[in-house]
This record gives sequence, structure tokens and C-alpha cells, in this order.
Amino acid sequence: MKMKAGVMGWPVGHSLSPRLHGWWLKHYGIEGSYAALPVKPEELGPALQALPAKGFCGVNLTMPHKEAALPYLDEIEPAARRVGAVNTVVVMPDGKLQGRNTDIYGFAQSLLSAGYKTRRRPIVILGAGGAARAVVAALFDVGVGEIRIVNRTPERAEVLRKAFDSVPQIFGWHDLIRALVDAELLVNATSLGMTGAKPLEVNLDTLPQDALVTDIVNVPLETDLLKTARRRGNKTLDGLGMLLHQARPAFKAFFGVDPEVTDELRRAVLAP
Repeated sequence: MKMKAGVMGWPVGHSLSPRLHGWWLKHYGIEGSYAALPVKPEELGPALQALPAKGFCGVNLTMPHKEAALPYLDEIEPAARRVGAVNTVVVMPDGKLQGRNTDIYGFAQSLLSAGYKTRRRPIVILGAGGAARAVVAALFDVGVGEIRIVNRTPERAEVLRKAFDSVPQIFGWHDLIRALVDAELLVNATSLGMTGAKPLEVNLDTLPQDALVTDIVNVPLETDLLKTARRRGNKTLDGLGMLLHQARPAFKAFFGVDPEVTDELRRAVLAP
């Protein structure tokens, strides 16, 4: 029987996941499909609960569903529960829905593949949602030092703080200039700057020129943040690496094959 998977989001037309998983399906000769599934926030619960009856082996979740999906799942892996967000839902053999977070692995692998090595200087993360929590978890796995969270809503940042033993420092958006001092890495873990979203407006004047700047947004791949950082001499890392690497464990869970992230795959995903 043909295996089915997909990505749920609202909107979801921008997602590169169907092209990515579709390339792997063809490359490995797997009889399966992977589709973009537009699901409104108020329809998420019924859409997830209908997956077994519709013959799906699982789905990925993108904004705004990564946190909202938790109440509708039968099982949640510890790492996903810790960060309070899932980006992969696997339909188990008994029909139960299991939530996983592969963003943690994806972000860590993206950094390591780019040659990142911590110098034990501060890390600055913009945002405090599910994506930011996955980034924090990944950074602790890599073994970094001080983490600074910059967020507009202090209450949301406090939720992130409580999820981790090594307490990140919390800064308001108006304190970004102070947060960037001495930083070795700046991560945009918000949707700001994504196609169709509000722009990300930040002042990088106090960011050291030897700091790496990365953005989890991958549409567009070259965000305004990365352009600004590159113009002032910072090295940059786009969001495609995280997307490709987080997809590996999801694809294996859906289709039973552990795929490779290659230059050929990257070219295929970025093809016009």
C-alpha cells in the first residue's frame, strides 16, 4: 500500500517540505507521497485525529501548529514535551498519534555541518516560542555557555526559562542592543522576516563582527537579517540546513529509510 505523509500549516504553500520529501521518495524508489496540507488553527484537532482513518503514516507540523497540537496527541516524546512543541506526528501501528520534535536535531546538525564551534561566549536567540525552545535545547546539546533570550512578551519568555535547568537570561526587545554585546551567535527563531510575515527590524551595531548570524526562516532563504549581517562583515547561515536535517528523522519514521542530506538534495530543493 502506498504510504502517505505531509506537512500541516496555515499557510503552508510556502513550505519546501513537499519538494524535499518528494525528492527522497524518488531517490530511494519508495512508493509513497508527501503533500502540503493547509489546516486552519481551529481545524487542527480534527485534522490530526483523522490521520489514521485516512491512511497517513504521519505528518510534519509548521507554524502555527507546533505547540497547539500537543493536546490532540496520545504520546509525546520527552524531548518534545520538554520544549513544549512538536514538529513531527507519527501514526503508530495501533493508530495512536505520537509527537516528536526533530527541530532540535535539525538545528544542531545545521550548526555542526557549517563548522560551528562554541567559544563559550553568549548566544542570543530572538523569540520564545516552540522554535526558540527547540533551538535552546539544541544549543545545550552542542555544549554552549550563556544563552540570552530576547522577546517582546516577558511571560512567554518565562515559560521558556522554566523548561530548562540552565536558566537563559531574558531580555526585552528594547534591550537587544545590550543583549548582543560579546555574542558569538545570533539566532532568529521567530517568523519575522518570512514571506508574508512582518519584517524583522533589529539594530546589530553592538554585535561583534566575528559572530555568526543564522535565521530559521527559509522562505526567503536570504532574509533581510542575513543580508544586513553579511554587509557588516558577519558570517551567516541560512535556514535551509535546519530544514533538511530535521527532515531526516521524520522521513525515517514515515517511510522506514534514513535519508542523506547531500549537495544534490540542496540543489533540488532550491531549484526554480
